[in-house]
Amino acid sequence: MNEKRLFTAMVTPFTEIGEIDFDRLPKLVDHLIETGSEAFVIAGTTGEAPTLSLDEKIELAKAVVRHTNGRVPIYAGTGTNATAGSVSATKELEKTGVDGIMAVTPYYNKPSQEGMFEHFKAIAASTSLPVMIYNIPGRCVVNLLPDTIIELASIENITSVKEASGNLENCAHIIAHTGEDFKVYSGDDSMTLPLLSIGGDGVVSVAAHLIGTKMEQMIDSFFKGEVQRAAQLHRECLPAMQACFSAPNPSAVKGVMKVRGIIEASTRLPLLPMPIEKAQALDNIFPSV
Repeated sequence: MNEKRLFTAMVTPFTEIGEIDFDRLPKLVDHLIETGSEAFVIAGTTGEAPTLSLDEKIELAKAVVRHTNGRVPIYAGTGTNATAGSVSATKELEKTGVDGIMAVTPYYNKPSQEGMFEHFKAIAASTSLPVMIYNIPGRCVVNLLPDTIIELASIENITSVKEASGNLENCAHIIAHTGEDFKVYSGDDSMTLPLLSIGGDGVVSVAAHLIGTKMEQMIDSFFKGEVQRAAQLHRECLPAMQACFSAPNPSAVKGVMKVRGIIEASTRLPLLPMPIEKAQALDNIFPSV
């Protein structure tokens, strides 16, 4: 499961009236698989998880599981800042047939390292599925420290971390003190190659919605030992990676995908959709795939 290198943090498509767009969902899934995505994370930050009800997350998971039909593994986001709620969501999402769980660090209430350890331990105990920890201090304020991640890695079904702290020294410490079966993924597209260079395993990507083929080539080149080619592709991808965050995520990605006829640009408040003229201008930054 965790040998996958290119996860895509999938957007949740909405209709113009704000409902999950189950009609366009298959086209989105097929597009991602055809352009190199090896696994999905659904109902995460890029999937606008805070605006989705648990029932919507369940229906979304069922639809993605049904359409992927085993072609790629699917991880479902279940983490919140309430441990009991995260445990409940994890139990319900496991029933949908997803292949793993991703749980973000508890935000807003600023728990201690011990509190976060117990939080993730409880989530892991509630499921038989592999659990990916998601550390993103820029959004959650709290930073799950390397030694806490290392301790959590000793729990059998906590199998990976999506590291979005941007701190390569911390990532190196985690990699050095966990086994080969514990995977460290970049949570920032632009940090993918630097993380691979110190022994990381891949990325949970936003940009792969639009440059998945080139990101797949970059990662493959690195693991084939074609380091200069990987570096060149990294440099070529950087403008597109940065453009994905030229508006609050995932507004930019959805806007360009609207231009390309894949999904609507619709987001849910408090996020606003990107105006079509801006999306059309932004589209020029991305190569055709």
